[in-house]
Amino acid sequence: MWMWVHSSGRVSKRRHHVRVRRLDRLRRLRKGAGTEKNKMAVGVKTYMKMKNLELYVKNQIIVEENERLRKKALLLHQENQTLLAQLQNNFSNSQNHF
Repeated sequence: MWMWVHSSGRVSKRRHHVRVRRLDRLRRLRKGAGTEKNKMAVGVKTYMKMKNLELYVKNQIIVEENERLRKKALLLHQENQTLLAQLQNNFSNSQNHF
């Protein structure tokens, strides 16, 4: 705390106020913790976190399903290629007999 002496001889105490945003925000939150607006904000944040988690889980399920379908498609493609090769061999063998 600084002392400031006026020309009239009066002494005044001056305080330097340092503002720290995070502390100001925390003070405001503590001060107004009981207000409806803050309760609504906390409710919205909680709702958004839950919605985000729900969407994340759905996304993970979709990714797993996509991977499963991709493997199935690869197996079907390989089976199709094998059957096509067998068909071509049978066709070429039947051509040679005539």
